[in-house]
Amino acid sequence: MDVVVEIGGWEHSCCGSAVERGQLVDLGCLRVDGRDGSPALSETHHDLEAEVRVRGRVVEVAVVRDDGSSQPIDRIPSGRELRQLDDDPVLLEAAWTGELLPGGTEFLVVVRTA
Repeated sequence: MDVVVEIGGWEHSCCGSAVERGQLVDLGCLRVDGRDGSPALSETHHDLEAEVRVRGRVVEVAVVRDDGSSQPIDRIPSGRELRQLDDDPVLLEAAWTGELLPGGTEFLVVVRTA
């Protein structure tokens, strides 16, 4: 079964790990209202107790743009990378083409569970 998890916001920017296509993950998630108001899962790793664990292999990764559209990418940068602590601009790599894209702070990950 494929499960969509939202990753981003202050929690990921603070100290979130990089996530990439093909990676095995074990994500602690909260049940939240998604961008469209429907139920969604949002990754958490701070002092909030996870309501759901999502374990499996990442099969899709996308950045969510300000207009609500999403664009497939290969990898979500870590929070450290997103905060630009090394003064380099944040660029994302488009899935399949390798084209460099402007960064973002909100992401969707599809995890294929057992």
